[in-house]
Amino acid sequence: MAVRNIEHLRENIPAGRRLLGLDLGEKTIGVAISDAGFSIASPIGTIRRTKFTADARELFGYVDTREVGGLILGLPVNMDGSEGPRAQSTRQFARNLLELREIEIAFWDERMSTMAVERAMITADMSRKKRSKQIDTAAAAYILQGALDFLCRQPVIRP
Repeated sequence: MAVRNIEHLRENIPAGRRLLGLDLGEKTIGVAISDAGFSIASPIGTIRRTKFTADARELFGYVDTREVGGLILGLPVNMDGSEGPRAQSTRQFARNLLELREIEIAFWDERMSTMAVERAMITADMSRKKRSKQIDTAAAAYILQGALDFLCRQPVIRP
């Protein structure tokens, strides 16, 4: 298992398994999960970042208890499409995960995801306090939903 191009991810996920979407922040990791049909992303929580090993242990807890077959990591690409230090940190996080366990991983461009989610929360008249508690997990769901929408348009070719 490895980091895959998103176009090839679905064919490598066992039937009935779900995807976990991650929004990697400096202090927290937002977590969202798909249904087994890869149609809907739902926010499920956040992981308070400490050390990588502890973060990975908590993340793999989600993987093990929720029948997850792959991860979608939000890739913080710059507005001009280039990758800066945050994108490189996300790629390193993926490599570090693969050293601990084999799992399918793909990246999804997360440009503007947090801003879009925050704008929707403001439009819904959500208080600043509530927004701060839910923004990371909602951004993870937004990222995952974008990837799911893309995957649903791709043909499934199983080896």
